[in-house]
Order: sequence, then structure tokens, then C-alpha cells
Amino acid sequence: MSRYTGPKARHCRRFGVNIYGADKYDKILAKRDYPPGLHGKTQFSKKTEFRKQLEEKQKARFMFGISEKQFRNYYVKADKSSAITGDELLRLLEKRLDNVLYRSGFANTRAQARQMVSHGLALLNKTRVTIPSQQIKIGDKIEIRPQNLESPLFAILKSGKKKINPARWLTVDPKNLTIEILSLPEVDDLEKSIESHLIVEFYSKS
Repeated sequence: MSRYTGPKARHCRRFGVNIYGADKYDKILAKRDYPPGLHGKTQFSKKTEFRKQLEEKQKARFMFGISEKQFRNYYVKADKSSAITGDELLRLLEKRLDNVLYRSGFANTRAQARQMVSHGLALLNKTRVTIPSQQIKIGDKIEIRPQNLESPLFAILKSGKKKINPARWLTVDPKNLTIEILSLPEVDDLEKSIESHLIVEFYSKS
């Protein structure tokens, strides 16, 4: 299964969370905070455990914009680690290069961050990288290519007009458009809206 390219608002309503980051989905959820296909909150049906597990897995997959095959590979890697599987799964997702650009505040959404990497706008340790799934490590330095610094996308960051709230495991210099990996994300830094234990339960049964 490839990345989802359908109506994103339906997904946000289905999961009850703005999984894509854009402000417009917050507005949609404020108006219609019930799943698509229903005509009000009173028609919610009770979910089976399997459905809860499946939806949590899908929510995480769509949020980070990755394929089913990629997501399962992350789970397998997390399951082999010595850390708690669910925590390690989310940590691997957080350590993606595109996610780091999103967490730094340089991109408004993960989809935008993924495009930045795919189009070669970012340098990792002075090397141009075009693989959004590239895993970062402590001490890595990310910067925007010099020839892209004057892009309107980054000009607002350099001007200081856009307020950013980077993840605490990152050191960000918005004026010079650089990011340094200070540490790896701890449990408290992981995505709060994902119940990773449900994902682990889903894959442990498959």
C-alpha cells in the first residue's frame, strides 16, 4: 500500500486528530468532530479491539506519510531493539530527516518537509540528501542549501516574523537556517496522539 493521496480532511475526522498539521484541519475538526459518513455524534458505533489497533496503526502511518511496507519495517526494527517496542517505533519515526525539519519549525507540515528533502533543499552534514526517511543521529547538522536561502519559504524564518517552537532535542538557528541534533527524542518527546501499544498489539497478532 502506497502513501495516501485522498481527501485528508476525512482522515482527520476519522481519527479525531489533525494528523497532517495544517491549520485548516483544526477548523474542520472544530466544526465536525465526528467521523465522515455520520450525521452527528450520537451515531458512533462501538469499536472492536482489532479496529482500534488497526486505526491507530493507520493514524500513525498517515501522520508520518509512509507506506505500509515502510511502517512494518520500522515495527520489525523496533521489536528487535532492547527498548520498549512502542517507544522505539515512535522514536524511529521521529528520527526521520523530514520529521526533523517539521519538528524544527522550518516546515509547516510533514508533507512540506518531505518535499523539501525530496527536492534536495536540505544538507545533512554538508551533504545533499534527497531521502526523507534518512535517520539522524546525535551531532548531525542540517542546513538549507545556500542557493535556496532566499526562497519565500525560508525568508520569513530568517526575518524572525515566524515564531517557531522546535523540539527540545534540537538546537535551531532560524536566522542561519541550521539545525543540530542535541540528543535523541526521549519518551516525553514522542508523538502524544499515538497510542503505540495498540500498534504493537496489532502487529503481534499478524
